[in-house]
Amino acid sequence: MPDSSQLIAFSLLSLGMALTPGPNMLYLVSRSLSQGRTAGLISLIGVALGFVFYLFCAAAGITTLMLAVPYAYEALCFGGVIYLLYLAWQAIKPGGVSPFQVRDLPKDGPKKLFMMGLVTNLLNPKIAIMYLSLLPQFITPAHGSVMTQSLILGSIQIVTSITINAAIAISAAYIAKFLTGRPAWILVQRWLMGGVLAGLAVRMAFEARR
Repeated sequence: MPDSSQLIAFSLLSLGMALTPGPNMLYLVSRSLSQGRTAGLISLIGVALGFVFYLFCAAAGITTLMLAVPYAYEALCFGGVIYLLYLAWQAIKPGGVSPFQVRDLPKDGPKKLFMMGLVTNLLNPKIAIMYLSLLPQFITPAHGSVMTQSLILGSIQIVTSITINAAIAISAAYIAKFLTGRPAWILVQRWLMGGVLAGLAVRMAFEARR
């Protein structure tokens, strides 16, 4: 088992990463604001399952194999790029609406919310890279099973991420009150969100080609 100093250091690192905006956070916020906090929390369950999937892949060495096969990694990367660009277009297209705007739309059911949260996380290859690049730095073979240490550290990251994102999903619902009746702010949010998503897609595409 990792010693206390390693656990504390990894916990702080996980907290910093959880507070950094990314595709998962953007999706959860949009769901919470457009459909309510319950929808955001259901989506978060899907995101959490994606973390668990990547963690077990990393602990078992499967993720290493994926990264060793360039075409498999690039396919996952560009799948994420296409998905992010699609979300960006939905935000800025003529007649489109901001994911932060409260509106009357057919509400997604729990199953779709869960699956979209899962897909959003699985199409983010940086999660796989995160586990591969960070976990080994906090693992000491002399402290016991490498897989056990990987699972313990990964569990800390998952719990931290779920806690932070749950708080964000719950708090995000209050932003809807501020946006209501402020069309100028809604327009700004649409273009800001579209720009952020497109920027993430471009960055991911460049990283996939390295």
